Amino acid sequence: MRLLFKQRLFSWFDSYDIYNEAGETVFTVKGQFAWGHCLKIFDGLGNEVGMVKERIFTFLPKFEMYMGESYLGCISKEFSFFKPRYNIECNGWQVEGNILEWDYRVTDTVGNTVAIVNKELFNWTDTYVIDLIDPCNMLPLLMLVLAIDAEKCSRK
Repeated sequence: MRLLFKQRLFSWFDSYDIYNEAGETVFTVKGQFAWGHCLKIFDGLGNEVGMVKERIFTFLPKFEMYMGESYLGCISKEFSFFKPRYNIECNGWQVEGNILEWDYRVTDTVGNTVAIVNKELFNWTDTYVIDLIDPCNMLPLLMLVLAIDAEKCSRK
């Protein structure tokens, strides 16, 4: 399954639209005014289904993920020199990116690919393509991409 993750060009806070392969809006993400990033995720019917919230006052960036009101896990950037690495305290996933920080591979505890995330170049806004193996992982993977994009945005 493939998702297209596209940041809105004119928005006061971080806002994104997530489309499926047919071009239908699957999720909408709206940034909230808060200390650090706070991104609320809404399904196609406008129901809030999740949230990614930056934990402030940490040495390396950390983002908490919530599915509804339930804590799902945390993603944190690991210290690395060349390739960006992230640790996910959810499903035992690992994330490793290329040196340009445009492409990422998400793997499970035994090294199997869960998803591949690629940043599309030559767009006005941040645009990612998420190729996921299991549609059940759609929302946690979306949260992961949101956290990585927010972390990169914070550094700039």
